[in-house]
Amino acid sequence: MRIGLNLVLGLMLTSISAGVYAQDFEVAPVRLDFNAEPGENQTKVINVKNHSNVKASYVVAISDFLPSSDGKRQIMPPNTTRHSAANWLNINPSFFELNPGDQIPIQVSMLVPSDEYGAAWCILNFQTAREQTSWGADRDLGAGITVSGRIGVTVYQSPTSNANHSIKVTSLQEITKDGDANRKFSATLDNLGDKVTKCKVHLIASNVMTAEEKQFPSFEVETFPKMTRNVEVELPAGELPPGQYAIAIIVDYGPRFALEGAQMVIDVGGSKVD
Repeated sequence: MRIGLNLVLGLMLTSISAGVYAQDFEVAPVRLDFNAEPGENQTKVINVKNHSNVKASYVVAISDFLPSSDGKRQIMPPNTTRHSAANWLNINPSFFELNPGDQIPIQVSMLVPSDEYGAAWCILNFQTAREQTSWGADRDLGAGITVSGRIGVTVYQSPTSNANHSIKVTSLQEITKDGDANRKFSATLDNLGDKVTKCKVHLIASNVMTAEEKQFPSFEVETFPKMTRNVEVELPAGELPPGQYAIAIIVDYGPRFALEGAQMVIDVGGSKVD
């Protein structure tokens, strides 16, 4: 595809690493990316800080999640999904106390089974806890403890040797409804590879007669192996003069891979062109 490719070559994707606050405590980073080879052990560190003015107790629990095509996650019990990394983790310590202003490094070690070459993931839930009588305690955490605040740290694992990235863009269509202020379009991103892959999505409009291009703000989405991710983009009203335009959704998922995209032709100031 020629349209707009010169505008997005070389764009790099960044990962989230900032800390998050909840209930007067902080956890950083909120994403761990492991790249251990099968049979290898790898350790990373998460820092937890107590910002409150009282001594507090914390527990770490693991859960799985199922990603959906709209970007939401369905939280599941640990080791219940196909791509679970829950049983590969060792957390030290998994229960701890912090005085006001104190912080502690939590070691998260992953031992990848010798026959696991694909991507896996799970969530570490850092939770404040307070003592309580046993009859009112959370059974999952043991007698005398109940959960309050929570921060989730997403854990990803994929061996460095796993280079199976592959994204395709399909099903581009207009989804504008009567009464919408802007014209709307949707497309499907098919992750055909075996890597959790971040994608930067661009909307580009090219005038069919003059070849003049206009690029609109991009955004990032995360796609999971052998799954689809639906994306929606909007063409703001009044941004383009009347005419016929090729509308393209371009996906960039790293400098080592070819840009992917899909396009359709529309009339601005008229009806959609098939």
